[in-house]
Amino acid sequence: MRIRPLIVVVVITTGFVIVFVRLADLMLLDHQKLLRLATLQHTKNQQILVRRGNIYDRRGKELALNLERPSLYGDPSMVDSPEKVAATLGSAIKASRTAIMRKLKEERRFVWLARKVSPEEAASVLKLNLKGIGLLPDSERFYPKGYLASHVLGFVDIDNRGLEGVEMRYEEFLSADGGRVYLTRDARGRILYRGGDYEERGDSIVLTIDEGLQYIVESELEKAVRQWRPSAATAVMMDPYTGEILALTNRPTFDPNRPGSYSPAFRRNRAVTDLYEPGSTFKIVAAAGVLEDGLATLNTRFDCSEGRIEVGGIKIRDPKRHEVLTLKEVVQKSSNVGAVKLALMLGPERFYTYMRRFGFGEKTGIDLTGEAAGLVKPPEEWSGTTIGAAAIGHEVMATSVQVLRAYSAVANGGYLVRPHVVSRIISPEGRVLWKKGIPERERIISERTAELLRETLVSVTEEDGTAPLAAIDGNRVAGKTGTSQMVDPVTGRYSHEDFVSSFVGFVPADDPFFVIIVVLWKPKGGYYGGEVAAPVFKAIAEKALSYWFIPRDDTWMNNILVAGRGAERPPRSRDF
Repeated sequence: MRIRPLIVVVVITTGFVIVFVRLADLMLLDHQKLLRLATLQHTKNQQILVRRGNIYDRRGKELALNLERPSLYGDPSMVDSPEKVAATLGSAIKASRTAIMRKLKEERRFVWLARKVSPEEAASVLKLNLKGIGLLPDSERFYPKGYLASHVLGFVDIDNRGLEGVEMRYEEFLSADGGRVYLTRDARGRILYRGGDYEERGDSIVLTIDEGLQYIVESELEKAVRQWRPSAATAVMMDPYTGEILALTNRPTFDPNRPGSYSPAFRRNRAVTDLYEPGSTFKIVAAAGVLEDGLATLNTRFDCSEGRIEVGGIKIRDPKRHEVLTLKEVVQKSSNVGAVKLALMLGPERFYTYMRRFGFGEKTGIDLTGEAAGLVKPPEEWSGTTIGAAAIGHEVMATSVQVLRAYSAVANGGYLVRPHVVSRIISPEGRVLWKKGIPERERIISERTAELLRETLVSVTEEDGTAPLAAIDGNRVAGKTGTSQMVDPVTGRYSHEDFVSSFVGFVPADDPFFVIIVVLWKPKGGYYGGEVAAPVFKAIAEKALSYWFIPRDDTWMNNILVAGRGAERPPRSRDF
């Protein structure tokens, strides 16, 4: 009996010694290892994408920004009954219960259950207090103007990565480096957000687009679409001196806040991706070539009285027979016969050279995604009909922006400029990281040739021209109509029903503030460019002149006459 207490004391002491040694081992020798294991069990680091930089118009108005939208996630290892949790969440948020249940059955520590839920849905989830379910701060890209300039802005995916337009083209600036957020769970399995280490947002972009001008262009093009019911339409406005795109729109269009609700055809930026045969707007190339090379003057006469001309066994006709026309009248009345004679005067090699000088057959370099290069075949690939067809804008393919750039060269005195939609990149702190410098330009025709062409294009919008409907009271307008037949995909021949109607012009003709192109594919109820597209140009230009407070030409001239002395025209502001 005296030995028993001793045995108990020894056993208890030995036990305490063992526990002490084990505690010492855990706390001193295996501390870091066990801490890492505990951290893994109770803490989760999740990679996230951060807020993007904003996009502004040239006047600082917000066109793309970010909204705080929490995202719902879960830890499947902490969910006891995925079926019950899915059913509960399905009644609180707009998400498929089946999809939630499938995700909660995955063997992972972190799964997204619903991205960017509404504040009301987030509040409902918090009230449920579900084990293994939590909310994480997130952001949603928001376009406050809806459809406005959607093809310029583009859109992003669910992870805020740019997919089209400026959002994609300037992805490296708009998005910042991703970071991590720290998630922990308490003893009851509730997931808690513990902050993170990530950048606030990326750099911001300032566009050359003017929100007011963009609204004008979109509104007038929409009216034309309702009137003529084309399959598609586009309109672009550009500063001919700098290449700044002031407005760009397409129809059909889409809301970048809901890009998935529209087919790819609605999201396509036709102004830079869609090729068409430019028709009579291409006649400026041959006219410029013969004037620049001194082969003819504006008063050189061409016999167009037969109303047709044969090239390579194909007869090319004028819609309306003319008599003898001067070079100026050939363009003014859009004579096909006269245009072919101009091209023949140049010959294949020189004609092709001027096509390339005006930028056809190559990308303009505009900073938007998906631009097409167009198609201009070299002379060695020409058939017997090519020189005649190309003279009137067939057997060549171009985009609306390419045609716009070509006419800008006439408007600005002979320089080919590079179109662009971004003017500045700004850091989150407000520093200007990059600014568009001196416009990239290349002289392609002399100033004298450009002046002669401007006068010729002004006559197009006069009473005897093909586009009197483009004329504006008080300001001289220079421009050209285009009407081209589309190829029937079934027969492979030119259709007698489907046309591309266009007009491209600039105003004021002597000192242009902008050049505008309007293109409608397959209009119904009319198809001549002077009938369908020219009035759209006029409506846009009139409102744009008023928006910029540009004085009338006749008012300026009247001031000179009344004052009896010289008067300076109001100076152009490059900042608008």
